[in-house]
Amino acid sequence: MLWSGWGDPAKAAELPAPVRRLLGEALGVREPAVPAATFGEVRLNASTLPPGVLTLLAAVVGADHVRSDDDARIRHTRGKSTPDLLLMRAGDGSDAPDAVVLPGSHQQVVEVLGVCAAHRVAVVPFGGGTSVVGGLVASRRGFAGVVALDLARLNRLVSADPVSMIAEMEPGLRAPQAEQLLAGHGLTLGHFPQSYEYATLGGFAAARSSGQASAGYGRFDDMVAGMTVATPRGTLDLGRAPRSAAGPDLRQVILGSEGAFGVITSLRLRVHRAPSLRVYEGWRFGGFAAGTAAMRRLAQEEAGPTVLRLSDETETMIGLAKPAELGASSESGCLMVAGYEGEPGDVAYRRERAAKALAEAGGVCLGPEPGEAWARGRYSAPYLRDSLLAAGATVETLETACFWSGLPRLYDAVRLALTGSLGSPLVMCHVSHVYATGASLYFTVVTAQAPDPLGQWAAAKRAASEAILRAGGTISHHHGVGRDHREAYAVEIGDLGGEILRGIKERLDPEGILNPGVLIP
Repeated sequence: MLWSGWGDPAKAAELPAPVRRLLGEALGVREPAVPAATFGEVRLNASTLPPGVLTLLAAVVGADHVRSDDDARIRHTRGKSTPDLLLMRAGDGSDAPDAVVLPGSHQQVVEVLGVCAAHRVAVVPFGGGTSVVGGLVASRRGFAGVVALDLARLNRLVSADPVSMIAEMEPGLRAPQAEQLLAGHGLTLGHFPQSYEYATLGGFAAARSSGQASAGYGRFDDMVAGMTVATPRGTLDLGRAPRSAAGPDLRQVILGSEGAFGVITSLRLRVHRAPSLRVYEGWRFGGFAAGTAAMRRLAQEEAGPTVLRLSDETETMIGLAKPAELGASSESGCLMVAGYEGEPGDVAYRRERAAKALAEAGGVCLGPEPGEAWARGRYSAPYLRDSLLAAGATVETLETACFWSGLPRLYDAVRLALTGSLGSPLVMCHVSHVYATGASLYFTVVTAQAPDPLGQWAAAKRAASEAILRAGGTISHHHGVGRDHREAYAVEIGDLGGEILRGIKERLDPEGILNPGVLIP
């Protein structure tokens, strides 16, 4: 993973000429006056770890698995939000951990937490480093130091049960590794978020991830049948049946807890037979309202596509649904992508049924090309974000969700808030996750960088968050809370909800070492 951007540096691409013209003419974007810092120019603070702590950690995981060199510290600094990248591009490594620890087993994680609790060292669980909500920056206040707990060595497929359709997998597995291992058993998770190439299974669970095929396979938290969790107080082993009436489901306490309550060391996940056929196609609707009405019909009939997403008029016009062709689109209306995965007979049945519903709702089938173009570029948008930043644009995403009846109000409220804060930005939106009762909205915002781009985006994000809450949306559908959404999350759950979270935190993590400053109001 590139330390100051997304993914593989070899996949970075220059912006097409039409996009550069659009940025300059429509938004006033200009090349940055100061070039981005090089790796060697990143400024790090001196380590504050007490003498002997590195020795104690090395005694647990082995000396080769405790790193305090600049390379390791920089590559474990922050996540991949636009504010994170702006700071890294400015050479600001002030949030770097003092050391990186790589445990190789559940017991080693438990012992590392014991050492850190005894010496007041904060611990940031680290998977793929893909957080976009400030989830990898620990508060140092009251702590002797900070370590990143990198789970990369916990990367096994422990078992696959084709009878129960359950696979036990370790949290450090990146999604492509997990799919490759499952493919050997004819299985798949079916979880393909935009962060797929780099994110880990543990991160998916800790942030309640939702993949691009959620219409067919469900969200990641729906896939978690059981888990093992290391906490400073000991081990939790949760989930022993498909469903249970044995009290509240404690899995839900850990799912979405973002490393603040414990460290997931094993996951028992529901899996699916690997599909033999994947078909993607495009549809055009005259407007966003007509397109979302069609999506609602498919979601409520429960026989729809595996992948279902709809770009609004602006996103369709710009061509963001097909990043490789950005700026070359002349399409009007709203582009919908529908994808079907499974066995040929099942795919044909669902495709025919969905096509009938979409046509009756006013959709026009565009054939396979738009769907296949989306599938080819489905993981490339973060690279585009990096290119836009390099060109002098502020570009960021935010997402929310609500019930169907409130979706138009929420859509308008967020767009209005972003425009009011940023002046004349380019605001695009798509629906990418649908349910019988509602859907998500995913916004992409592009504007010219102000002299203080961090302050510029902070003000816009605050305005958008306030608008989301007023309009009845949730502050996050799948990115999580982190530090960036913590204040809005406190409003969403109320004072009593905050007290409950703090009570759980105090019981599982009495010294407060786990990801301090994240999630908990």
